[in-house]
Amino acid sequence: MLENRVPLELGISTFLHTNPKGGGVLPGERLRQAMEEIQLADQAGLDVYAIGEHHRMDYTSSSPAIILASAAATTNHIRLSSAVTVLSSSDPVRVYQDFATLDNLTNGRAEIMAGRGSFVESFPLFGYDLQNYEELFDEKLELLLKIRSSENVTWSGKHRAPLHNMGVYPRAQQLPLPVWIATGGSPESAIRAGQLGLPVIFSIIGGMPERFAPLVQLYLKAAQQAGHDPNQLQIACHSHGFIANSFAAAKEKYYPIMAEQMNQIGRERGWATYTRSVYEEALSPRGALYVGDSEYVAEKIVRVTKQLGLTRFLLYVDFSTVPHRDLLRTIERFGTDVAPLVRKELARH
Repeated sequence: MLENRVPLELGISTFLHTNPKGGGVLPGERLRQAMEEIQLADQAGLDVYAIGEHHRMDYTSSSPAIILASAAATTNHIRLSSAVTVLSSSDPVRVYQDFATLDNLTNGRAEIMAGRGSFVESFPLFGYDLQNYEELFDEKLELLLKIRSSENVTWSGKHRAPLHNMGVYPRAQQLPLPVWIATGGSPESAIRAGQLGLPVIFSIIGGMPERFAPLVQLYLKAAQQAGHDPNQLQIACHSHGFIANSFAAAKEKYYPIMAEQMNQIGRERGWATYTRSVYEEALSPRGALYVGDSEYVAEKIVRVTKQLGLTRFLLYVDFSTVPHRDLLRTIERFGTDVAPLVRKELARH
């Protein structure tokens, strides 16, 4: 049993959907909206705002560090993170420099979530071979962790020129700069994160969150075997959600939004059609969709927190067909209504 866990952090994750061909906003407007969202999340008392790196027409989040830095001067407390940095197709030196710069701008509020990415456009875009998908991530993660632990770096690998006692600047204010491992549910990723003693975040967008419990146990076991204290590790999840005045209103408003997005991606990946029955199952207390009124969403977050031993929960609120006023209202409700309910309930145990 885990003891002395850090208090649960609650936050927002987004890919900054635009989808201008599908009636969404243009990139400039979406970025201006993002500034409003980050400021509101900070004012509402949320702990984290995280932006995922993507290189597609329907998102405007190819440079999360730049977007997050734009919010640095207008926020005070909220932690600013990638969700994720596609490390396999990035230069770890530049990734560290970007987020160390953000860390200094924010007085120690920057984080990196490193992953392979849920889409692969960045590989040909930056000249990487998909056949090296696994090898690239392992090698670049090794280099990133070496950079964050040492000012002067000596390193050699297969997919990047070597470094010989090279200084990497600026240094982050946080020592060490937080680096999370992000995974969609790979046992190998969970074990790797545990062996390295790094925090882990699971993307749980379907099925029942409880099925991730064995992965959490793999993570904790690997960490303990590597000499890390499981009670000091952080475990998070990222899931879709939408909050309205009533469960019925949220349920009806969000179904066409969710179905359109899942079917769009499904057509690219050969998934089965997203149906109303699939949606209803995800809405159930044991499902992975956090849609409803504040009380219902809070109950589900408490449930998954206890099931998986979470220290952080990120609510993904952003699809291009969600009206911006509804997106802002969801963020506000999440911070001012849901968060206090969750924290009060968890404090009882």
